[in-house]
Amino acid sequence: MSDSEQIERMGRLFKAQKTAFEAERHRSYRDRLRDVDAIAALTKKHADAIKDAAAADFGVRSRCETQLTEIAYMATAAKHTRRHLWSWMQPEKVSVPGNLKPGKAYIRREPKGVAGIISPWNYPYQLAFSPILAALAAGCRVMLKPSEFTPSMSALMQTMLAEEFDETHVAVFPGGPEVGEAFTRIPFDHLLYTGSTHVGRLVAKAAAENLTPATLELGGKSPVIMADDFPADKAGETLAFGKFMNAGQTCIAPDYVLAPQGKARAVAESTIARVEKAYPDWATDEDYTAVVSDKHYERLNGMIEEARNGGAEILQARGGEPGNVRKIAPTIVLNPPEDSKLMQEEIFGPILPVLEHDGLEDAMKRVNAKDRPLALYVYSRSKQTARKVLEGTISGGAVVNNTMLHYSVEDLPFGGVGASGYGAYHGESGFETFTHARSVFEAPVWHPSRLIQPPYGKIFELVTKN
Repeated sequence: MSDSEQIERMGRLFKAQKTAFEAERHRSYRDRLRDVDAIAALTKKHADAIKDAAAADFGVRSRCETQLTEIAYMATAAKHTRRHLWSWMQPEKVSVPGNLKPGKAYIRREPKGVAGIISPWNYPYQLAFSPILAALAAGCRVMLKPSEFTPSMSALMQTMLAEEFDETHVAVFPGGPEVGEAFTRIPFDHLLYTGSTHVGRLVAKAAAENLTPATLELGGKSPVIMADDFPADKAGETLAFGKFMNAGQTCIAPDYVLAPQGKARAVAESTIARVEKAYPDWATDEDYTAVVSDKHYERLNGMIEEARNGGAEILQARGGEPGNVRKIAPTIVLNPPEDSKLMQEEIFGPILPVLEHDGLEDAMKRVNAKDRPLALYVYSRSKQTARKVLEGTISGGAVVNNTMLHYSVEDLPFGGVGASGYGAYHGESGFETFTHARSVFEAPVWHPSRLIQPPYGKIFELVTKN
């Protein structure tokens, strides 16, 4: 289907979904539960096909990492949603001030309507199906625009969803930038975008034209601040996993490390040593993922060369030649220039700059001088030190003595702050994102509020007297 045909289909199905929502504004608990179970069942049924599609799109994509980060993640998320959906749907009672009694007040969580979701390429299944799950649990209809960089996964998701959902309920719209741009101009009842900060700004502008509420899950340079009391070898273990899983193509991957004076090399060498254990030959290892496209591959190699030419030391894991597969050796860059692209742009690849700080105050100052990151990681054996760093910095989320694990806690809202995005989802936060908190006050037929209505007199003075 051409982009123009896809855009025409998009407009037609948006109207159809709006009509379907108006006919069923309050989807029952039983029906929502069926939707959640359908997502779980589809994920389980098509697990092998999901792994195959990811591998086809990346060239090489670790089947184990796809199982962990896409399939198992969605199974856990669906199970969590199923367990808590009934309580999320219940009205929330709030207290009533004495001068408004008798009466009761509560908040109703009502579905917003038709939700638009724009998903990225780096975790193409999970980052599409996770917000779909939240929107369906909230009782919404859903339209999905997946990334053009992962066409195999896009086609698979469209086929999968068609097995369980009519297009007036859930519809998928593959296509290029023109389709994506048209998608952002649709007056959705809520729009969730996951991707780069640059495109996020464009999405926000388009949504603002329709006053569409939006959730932007962006990126940024997520730092690691290492205290002097933390062992370099322990840091290397978790940095190797967090940075080189999916070849660093993760929005919350550590983007640079600030190590204490004299410890940068030890951190770099321990990280490389751990990587070489994980991937004995990264060039041929099927568990070491390739870079998703030629464009990204060239950009990442250019970053390494720029840092090398700027005087930085480059450490890379040992390995053979990857042939015609877009693989880049796990790379540590010691002390890259501050004005290099490695330090100015989100890396989104298997390259980790390691620099040194002159104490925690210096490290926090350097982090705070940049845009607010999506995640921040602090390594310290001291709880007081870790809290000091958390209190002295701002980030979307944070982990102490590890990386990325906060993402897997469904009860934690996931989202950014400032340039790394706004709004949140996961678990109940996702349910809240796609619902409207409707305030309700119920008064009896006769209510004392009549005493403060005109004509004002002695009773009014008595009732309103402080």
